[in-house]
Amino acid sequence: MAAMEAQTNKKTESDRSEAAVFFRKENRPVTLRFNDVNYKIKSKQTSFLIPDKAQWEEKTILNGLSGVVSPGEMLVMLGPSGSGKTTLLAALSGRLGGRLHGGITYNGKPFSSEMKRRIGFVTQDDILHPHLTVAESLAFTAFLRLPNTLTKQEKLAEAEAMISQLGLTKCKNTIVGSQIMRGVSGGERKRVSIGQEMLINPSLLFLDEPTSGLDSTMAHTIVAMVVEFAKGGRTVVMTVHQPSSRLFYLFHKILLLLEGNAVYFGKGSEVMDYFSSIGYSPSLAMNPSDFLLDLANGLSMNDPYEEPTIVKQKLVSSYNRNIAEKLKSELQESDDEHWCRDGSFEDSNFGIWPTTWWQQFFVLLRREIKESRYESFSVITVLQVLVIAFLCGFLWWQSDDSHLQDKIGLFYCIGSFWSFLPLLKAISTFSREQKILEKERSSGMYKLSSYFMSKTANDLPMELSLPTLFTLIVYWMAGLKPTLAHFLATLFTILLSVLAFQGFGFAIGTLIMDQTAATIFGSVLTLSFNLTTGFFVQSLPEFIAWIKYISIGHFTYKLMLISQFKADDTYPCSNSGGLCKVGEFPPIKEIGLEGKATTVLAMVTMLVGYRLIAYIALVRIGVTKKK
Repeated sequence: MAAMEAQTNKKTESDRSEAAVFFRKENRPVTLRFNDVNYKIKSKQTSFLIPDKAQWEEKTILNGLSGVVSPGEMLVMLGPSGSGKTTLLAALSGRLGGRLHGGITYNGKPFSSEMKRRIGFVTQDDILHPHLTVAESLAFTAFLRLPNTLTKQEKLAEAEAMISQLGLTKCKNTIVGSQIMRGVSGGERKRVSIGQEMLINPSLLFLDEPTSGLDSTMAHTIVAMVVEFAKGGRTVVMTVHQPSSRLFYLFHKILLLLEGNAVYFGKGSEVMDYFSSIGYSPSLAMNPSDFLLDLANGLSMNDPYEEPTIVKQKLVSSYNRNIAEKLKSELQESDDEHWCRDGSFEDSNFGIWPTTWWQQFFVLLRREIKESRYESFSVITVLQVLVIAFLCGFLWWQSDDSHLQDKIGLFYCIGSFWSFLPLLKAISTFSREQKILEKERSSGMYKLSSYFMSKTANDLPMELSLPTLFTLIVYWMAGLKPTLAHFLATLFTILLSVLAFQGFGFAIGTLIMDQTAATIFGSVLTLSFNLTTGFFVQSLPEFIAWIKYISIGHFTYKLMLISQFKADDTYPCSNSGGLCKVGEFPPIKEIGLEGKATTVLAMVTMLVGYRLIAYIALVRIGVTKKK
């Protein structure tokens, strides 16, 4: 019986490993067709002489582009800067909205959420988490993008196989790094970016200038790897700015663009013969791509005095006469052509996610912890908190109720310090990862809600532990009421204030995705909130008194007073009897020591409300990017 069970378990493990290998090798070929694609934008034209008089001018970015790319082929788009290469790449990959017209189909069907899951897109810039190692970057991608039909171990095996395939074994435990942080080399970083997209075994792979910034040898290695990937039945489309001659002869098909117009579409091996046939050929041996880019810029080697505008017109008219009509007729003969006449494609949101919400949350949380492990408890931040804590402790050393004004000054100081610290940290939380968020969300990696919750949860340990440490030091040094109930009430108030200001920072940072501007704006608002706490000015003018009702600082200060005092408590004074009630002390009387539950409710409402505003702002940013 045991032998049969062992044999069954062995067979199950074998089936799982075969499933993992099958997933890596499985491919659904996709033929990409695009017919008469047009894209226009409106740009604001301002007169130098009359700056207030601005006019909106419509500019054509893509003008009637057509083509077809079959499985096993690699289409390379060439052209000078501003010719429309990246725009067309975004349109073909379903990432471009707005005034886009024409037909783009994938095996005869329009863009859909199912097609989105089968597309890989490598951006020009390597948008990666700098503190993660190569292995961690690919492993987290595998956990998020590979389906639940694979186990965690099988997903890790896929990541390991990709590391080996990309030749990254030697640097797998090295951090990716960035421009300001030493890590792997530029070529290795580019291979990591490509590997993240190849992990899902895409039917279509789009690459935006994958060779930019690399030397010729590394560029050749990258392109050769992509060619091998295409040979497995994938469809590859990429843009290259100025390839070397070695790269040029690897290209299957070439689309040469000129100011949004096509001047050549066809086999790479036939491009030089075509331009020779229309009267343009190099007068000396040169890199074919240099010759094509010179033509696209209007430079003719046959007649150096020919006007660039005339050269461009001849190239466009020759294309329309010799290639365009033939290409369009071939596309129109396909019965499966789909047209999108209203300029919009099917909604690209995922219908079914590869992983569950909780899986996304925990994977993203683990990634956030690893990525921020170098800065969460930085020495500078901890030292800053300790210095202020001991300074406050010594300044208010064993302060008693005979110096009541000094004591409430301590409460204001604590509230003020723990307003700016969490605010300034929270402001940069989402803005510094904006590009990563856009990249991963556009590929359908996870839900925005799981990302948002993981980011906010990752910050909690630092946001709660440092204020707790601060309170433990200051509370007993300053001689506040030595009971557990009063201490916990004070600690609760500080932690609640920290979380509320953190949410406020999230909201400001997402509404203003410019860290410098958001920091200035948030600091001004926080200072305004602190000035209306009631410590400096007890009697606010009516026309501006309403600010305190939206001020986190005001409610924090009031709750701090409530946590230490009751209205019937007494303190030494010069009146008859030598004792006065705390509730009658003018600065406290103006604030009031009643309404504890209402004050807590107001702070909890702001804690949740500001986070909700931040989430809605992130959603709107994503919607705006699609338009």
